[in-house]
Amino acid sequence: MKFLPFILFTVLTNAAAQLMLKYGMMTMGPISFAGVNPILKILQIVFSPWIFAGLSVFVISMASHLYVLSKVELSFAYPFLSLAYVAVAVFAYFVFREDLNAYRIAGIALICVGTVLIAQSGRDAPEKTAEAAYKSERSVIQ
Repeated sequence: MKFLPFILFTVLTNAAAQLMLKYGMMTMGPISFAGVNPILKILQIVFSPWIFAGLSVFVISMASHLYVLSKVELSFAYPFLSLAYVAVAVFAYFVFREDLNAYRIAGIALICVGTVLIAQSGRDAPEKTAEAAYKSERSVIQ
């Protein structure tokens, strides 16, 4: 549980990246490759300020996730990323005025309940470092 702040940082940076990418694509308008060199169009998209920022934040999110994976079990850390769906849905509702109907709210509630259950399952479990996992794997092979 001591790595929970790092896991939540990963979730929030993942959600922030999604919001930046959406805003960047909204500012670009509809995309068409007709009569345009596709490579140039892709470069134009990637180097758009909001898209570039979103991709950069994704890199930070992945670096954080790699750190987390070196400290805790994958089956514990990975399900927390589903909280990014929750954050994106809530922020998209307020920022982009996207629909947040009863089905989406029910889905968000189920995601939250599932994440709480997973968090509880790891509360008393010892954190398994990558080094310890590697050593135990090597002993099985030999």
